[in-house]
Amino acid sequence: MLDFNGQVVLITGAGSPKGIGRTIAHTFARQGAQVVITDINQVGLDANVKEMEANGWKAYGIAGNICDKDSVDTLVKTVDEGLAAYNVTESARAIAAFVDELSNWYVRRSRERFWGKGMQGGKLAAFETLYTVLKTLCGLLAPFTPFMAETMYQNLRQEGEPDSVHLTDFPACDATKINPALEADMETVIEIVQLGRGCRSEANLKVRQPLAAAYVKGAQLSAEMAALIAEELNVKDVRFVDDARAFTTYQLKPQMRTLGPKYGKRLRAIGEHLANMDGNDVVDAFARGETVSFEIEGETIVLEKDDVLTAPAHKPGFVAATERELTVVLDTNLTPALVEEGFVREVISKIQTMRKDADFDVTDRIAVIVEAGETLTGILEANQEALSAAVLASSVAFGPAGESATEWNINGEKARIRVEVAPGKN
Repeated sequence: MLDFNGQVVLITGAGSPKGIGRTIAHTFARQGAQVVITDINQVGLDANVKEMEANGWKAYGIAGNICDKDSVDTLVKTVDEGLAAYNVTESARAIAAFVDELSNWYVRRSRERFWGKGMQGGKLAAFETLYTVLKTLCGLLAPFTPFMAETMYQNLRQEGEPDSVHLTDFPACDATKINPALEADMETVIEIVQLGRGCRSEANLKVRQPLAAAYVKGAQLSAEMAALIAEELNVKDVRFVDDARAFTTYQLKPQMRTLGPKYGKRLRAIGEHLANMDGNDVVDAFARGETVSFEIEGETIVLEKDDVLTAPAHKPGFVAATERELTVVLDTNLTPALVEEGFVREVISKIQTMRKDADFDVTDRIAVIVEAGETLTGILEANQEALSAAVLASSVAFGPAGESATEWNINGEKARIRVEVAPGKN
């Protein structure tokens, strides 16, 4: 029997009571290792840790993040099968798409976990996941970009591993780690977020301005996925609906080509009548194969589907975007509470920018002085605790900020802000 003599072994996906991750964890623990297990299933994770401790083994649990369930094994399978079939272009495109998602989704969403002190909790899980993915990418990239892959590998290589990425085995797919349903759900989440950002852009609303709700038609996702969407779009609630009629409609116009010969002199009146009709009702009638009729000055007007030009539109207070079967609607009605929170988030963003420009360490505690008008000062005073927590401020004072302060325009309100490292707080 092998003796790991207290060595630390990190195992991901060990939250299932009957999963292979649990079996591997028990095997290492039985042989003397200190086992650190991670999983997004907090309940299962706790149960397995307790079971291992009851056996007298050393075990520690770290709750992972839904984003840690990467799709790298799916990528390995795609690239391996593609190269075997000489589909080099498709394999390269798969890698490029994966890297884009890794950079713009996983790494961006995990920034706060990377910034924490030490290597505790979710930070360890985030780094372990990223390290594993990058190491696998080195092997996948080696046939395509040998020198870049070698540089990456040397930065990641540990003692005892082959001297070059080109001396390692090509990555192998572990089919037990592939979760098609989870990957599909995450792709849907990303699509929803992209559509939601498009809605914000159309409504000229910054992402930092909180909104009441987002409505999604064409998908049904778990509460955990909904939480991701809410955080990305900065909305208080995400609701999955079967019908978006309450938020969207259609703009209706007469089709001159077909209606001209039939109702030439009535075209203007027909256009005015269509503009006042419920677009959803008209489109639904056409979808059922029916016609739409109404009277103008005693004459019955009968319209078929080809007689009406339709274009998606949104009702006042809502902005919608549609892609294939997916529709995302944002409630753009701003309450005083939402506007106030928007001011606070904007100030937080400016202070974070100042921290970065001043080259402060991400864990430095700071002192903040804000010089602003009555409206902005009142909002910040009422939300001082949230502001302090977000920017790691030991103190937030209001008054003259001095000559070294930076001037900002906060949603139309002028402000001067000064930040400095808080003495004795780091």
